[in-house]
Amino acid sequence: MPEEIMQNIHRIPVPLPGNPLKELNAYLIRGKDRNLLIDTGFRQPACREALFAGLRELGLRRGDVDVLLTHLHSDHAGLAPEAAGETGTIFVSSVDRLTLDNMAERQKYWEEADNRFREEGFPISMMMQIRDKNPARSMAPPTGGHYSSLEDGDVLEAGDYRLQCLLMPGHTPGQMCFWMEREGCMFLGDHVLFDITPNITAWPRMPDALGSYLRSLEKIRAYDVKLALPGHRRGGDMRLRIDQLLEHHKRRLEEAFSAVKNHPGQPAYFLAGKMTWKIRASSWDTFPVAQKWFAVGECMSHLDHLMVQGRIRKELQGGKAAYFAV
Repeated sequence: MPEEIMQNIHRIPVPLPGNPLKELNAYLIRGKDRNLLIDTGFRQPACREALFAGLRELGLRRGDVDVLLTHLHSDHAGLAPEAAGETGTIFVSSVDRLTLDNMAERQKYWEEADNRFREEGFPISMMMQIRDKNPARSMAPPTGGHYSSLEDGDVLEAGDYRLQCLLMPGHTPGQMCFWMEREGCMFLGDHVLFDITPNITAWPRMPDALGSYLRSLEKIRAYDVKLALPGHRRGGDMRLRIDQLLEHHKRRLEEAFSAVKNHPGQPAYFLAGKMTWKIRASSWDTFPVAQKWFAVGECMSHLDHLMVQGRIRKELQGGKAAYFAV
């Protein structure tokens, strides 16, 4: 059931079955001529039913909205073409748009990502297990739909509200937040989450995703946010949470560095198994394969940042990555 957050702004909860995130917060801003829907949910029946039931309760149908995406992840973008219909526009950062409406670019991205994971020791048999089940692939939006690119600093108007687009790379290369200065309200996507930590993975064309994320946290900290609207679960004290996230990654960097120092010459798949993870598994060997994929990606982003800091180095030995403390 939609929840009114402020006048003409509603939160539509979209369940994410089987996903530890539990649900997505889709936000609907009513307008005079068009309505703006921020994020959509996976391209799967449960998300589809919840999203469009929420829109119906607000007197809207598919095609009655334009869609504004915070980023490309399928739990946010999967239903965008369906929600926008034939007449609506899908707004997204120009960076993240590349793999949303261009199948050749999408395929190229996945090839590059798969090559990196193989290089880092991720077993090919496990990669094959999750290839078709990975929601990032299976529940992503189909190509098609009318997309419009956004750049940092662009302004969108929706009803009585003005949303300034803020490029905050890290969680994805083109993650955006949307700032309503007059109201002190920020739509955050997954840039800042309050009771879970955003996944920061390595991206094929982003040499230091974690470094980008940390800089983006410092950048957004300057905004006087009175109402934080995250993509999942509830909001909270923005600056306090940013400080917590910065401290979290400081600790994780030290943990990743210790893993390299104590196990020289190993790839990210091995090193991720030496780091701590909040998951119900007795050991690295019993991790669900899909969660291993996320963990190794996050480990890689921390290793990449340690290399930028000059604390570790990477060698390729027989086509496999090997890390050493400097």
